[in-house]
Amino acid sequence: MTQVMKGVRVLEVAQFTYVPAAGAVLADWGADVIKIEHPLRGDTQRGFLNMGGVVLDPNRHTLMEHPNRGKRSVGIDVSRKEGQELLYEIARTCDVFLTNYLPSVRQKNKFDYEHIKAVNPKIIYARGSAYGDKGPERDVGGFDGTAFWSRSGIAHSMTPPELEGPLTQGIPAFGDSIGGMFIAGGISAALFNRERTGEGLELDVSLLSTAWWASGALVAQGMEKGVITRNAMPNSGGSAKNPLMGNFRTSDGGTINLCMVSPTGLIRDAFEHFGIPEAGDDPRFADVHKLIENSRAASDLIVKAIGSKPFEYWRQHLKTMKGQWAPIQSLIDLASDEQAIANDMIIEVEAADGGKPLKLVRNPVQFNHEPVKTTRSPQANEHTETFLMEIGFEWDRIEQLKAAGAIA
Repeated sequence: MTQVMKGVRVLEVAQFTYVPAAGAVLADWGADVIKIEHPLRGDTQRGFLNMGGVVLDPNRHTLMEHPNRGKRSVGIDVSRKEGQELLYEIARTCDVFLTNYLPSVRQKNKFDYEHIKAVNPKIIYARGSAYGDKGPERDVGGFDGTAFWSRSGIAHSMTPPELEGPLTQGIPAFGDSIGGMFIAGGISAALFNRERTGEGLELDVSLLSTAWWASGALVAQGMEKGVITRNAMPNSGGSAKNPLMGNFRTSDGGTINLCMVSPTGLIRDAFEHFGIPEAGDDPRFADVHKLIENSRAASDLIVKAIGSKPFEYWRQHLKTMKGQWAPIQSLIDLASDEQAIANDMIIEVEAADGGKPLKLVRNPVQFNHEPVKTTRSPQANEHTETFLMEIGFEWDRIEQLKAAGAIA
């Protein structure tokens, strides 16, 4: 496997998913990621064992595995002077410092940018936050459900106006995982800059900015026109201006999405695949302009055609259609999707309990068509002693740190 970050060491003082997800991406790319956890409590997310009514096994903790695979865990109490001094010694060996703790916590425990830069001027210091590292809410915490989903406008835009209230975020760590990828990209650029200039720097990514970038096309339109469009209530049929764009229900309750944004050259082939070739000869649909003028009539024909056969029929039959379409699938369905499998989107790691391997999602970047190879997430403080010995600590020093309560 091509390891583009091999030789890069990352010191991660972070918890939950946002920011640790960036560490996971860097670990996937070959970086040596040292995750600092409290000697007794570990990452707070380790205690999240009930997600949406689904009980998680602490030894097969998928919410921990997703953002922490491939790392090593070292237990340090950074609230103690001895722990802070140890953190500085580790930071001297690192290329990147990664954190999502609030400014007040970073300052109190002396791992803010100024303290880390003082011991390693060339380090890349990467911060993740809810609302950004400037402004009156700099020290306000948040999760992706608040900063990414709710405050950003995404929940509002995703919710049809006919509903009484906004949709809730149905995917755990949704914005966290996206934001983590952005942080990993920012770190890559910062390391490239350091390679050219020799200078370290600090970088910031917030969940709020992550959401706005992901929604940037609509946000820009809204700021320009003063109007934000919102999702419509679900129905079977094409849009008012293009019958080849929309969701269409099958006879057994499935849904096929058509997305022929530019139907030029696709109209006749589409009607033939829908089993209504005569529509291709209908003068109402002869070209794109006429199709738009008679969108409702064409949509009604497609609704009836797709509604006459089951989902699996269309899933197979439409594979030869020239225009763009997709089956509406669940996240579980994607796990067996032949295209996802062919592109190595699923990776396996050993489980801490010694049972069957855990299946995880690879990060979205693939180098040289090669699948990701990584290890399971570490148990809390699993590598404290071995890592400290690796960087030159004698056993007597390790015992002293343990006696002082600075390490696990």
